[in-house]
Amino acid sequence: MAKTIAPAKSLSCSNIGIMRLAVLLTFLFMLSVAWATDYRPADDYAIQFATEKAEGNFKGLEGTIRFTPDDLNSSSFNVWVDASTINTGNKKKDKHALGESWLDVEKHPKISFVSSDFQKTATGYSVTGQLSIRGVSKQVSIPFTFEGNVFKGSTTVLREDYGIEGPFLFGGLVGDEISVRLRVPVVGE
Repeated sequence: MAKTIAPAKSLSCSNIGIMRLAVLLTFLFMLSVAWATDYRPADDYAIQFATEKAEGNFKGLEGTIRFTPDDLNSSSFNVWVDASTINTGNKKKDKHALGESWLDVEKHPKISFVSSDFQKTATGYSVTGQLSIRGVSKQVSIPFTFEGNVFKGSTTVLREDYGIEGPFLFGGLVGDEISVRLRVPVVGE
């Protein structure tokens, strides 16, 4: 008894359409992942701070930066700076700032920022997240721009919010508000 082989069923137009849609969606997903860019800070960044009578900068910036302007939900910042790199231009002020009453770098060697939300604004973007100084974490928002692979932003933090004593730093009045300016060129990972 000979077996007959049934002819292969032809694909219907609707099955072909579904397959094309699946291939297109897969391609778009892969493309969106490719557009999300992971960065690391370049060496020529600047983290500057200023109060009434003290100013300076920090070095030792590290971390991961993922930024996608067209899909802010996939963006994230997880960065930190070595608190012991504070430089006010005055060694006595630096030594005092490293101590227990200010940054307490023995117990808290890093100042860190971890993002939780990004928003598009009229002038650029805003990132909200947890800024941790001396083991105290507070939510802050930092408006910033991103042009030519350079992030630029600024914010103000209150010294007392982080348990930093004052208003004096080695005999000089420094005030309660600390303005922070950031300029962070980045390179792709």
